[in-house]
Amino acid sequence: MDIIGKEFKVLNDGFIRVVDVMGDDSSIVQAARVSYGKGTKTVSDDRGLIRYLMRNWHTTPFEMCELKLHIRVPMDCWRQWIRHRMASVNEYSTRYSEAIDSNQTTSKDEWRVQSKINKQGSEEGKIDWPPFEHTPIDSFDRYSLPKDLYDEASEFLSSIENSFHATARNVYEERLKFGVAREQARKDLPLSTYTEAYWKIDLHNLFHFLRLRMDSHAQKEIRDYATIIGNEIVANWVPIAWEAFQDYRLNSIQLTALDIHMIQVMNAGGMAQVNLAEEWGWTSKKSREGAEFLTKIDKLGIRSKWKQC
Repeated sequence: MDIIGKEFKVLNDGFIRVVDVMGDDSSIVQAARVSYGKGTKTVSDDRGLIRYLMRNWHTTPFEMCELKLHIRVPMDCWRQWIRHRMASVNEYSTRYSEAIDSNQTTSKDEWRVQSKINKQGSEEGKIDWPPFEHTPIDSFDRYSLPKDLYDEASEFLSSIENSFHATARNVYEERLKFGVAREQARKDLPLSTYTEAYWKIDLHNLFHFLRLRMDSHAQKEIRDYATIIGNEIVANWVPIAWEAFQDYRLNSIQLTALDIHMIQVMNAGGMAQVNLAEEWGWTSKKSREGAEFLTKIDKLGIRSKWKQC
């Protein structure tokens, strides 16, 4: 395959490289039919079967395909990545080798603000100076960075980030010069430090990873990796399965029993939906389920039937 050995750049110094693949679209249908060879089935038959398997949540046929990647990723992003446990992993060891001399950096245009509706997420927004009583004058003194050099707060944050990365690396390297063990010298390296790993996973579990990490609610940095894996690697490796995944997972809507009942009430008209929404707590601004429902009916084009509560 032309993607074997190909390296895809991510963030400022990360990458994804395809080491190896096993299987393809035909491997999925062979496993589902429990037969050897392509037989007399046509490509259209294969496509229909793969779409049926994906649509009806069959799993083991997709496990017949595997992907092995070599990745370079920041440590904070890697912490989220490694939570997907159904994979084989070998990571670069800073006990055996010196830590990779590279950090994920943030340009002044890349800083994001804390999300107002998602406690663990972020959103686009202008980074501004703190109120006067919290002005970080001591920060300028600490980093020897005169305030009048910075027109924007985000520019200042990027500058002190670079300064901190350099200081942390210098501390680490000084410890090594003193003969401190690598396993101890590394303890103050920042989470922005890049690590590398070999990551092997079957297609079923890879699709689960991509469904979560390509979602708009995922952290942008890991979403950048997942988007490249999906659009550049999986789409070229198993195009029929990728098409089915997009149609039935990535770009689909899952309706809960409550969603279906509410839509039925909406279609019936009247004010019953208002009482139901209040009963379920969906009228509260803190109700994530209520907010998710509104997003779903927006996609379905039936928001006009929703009565404001």
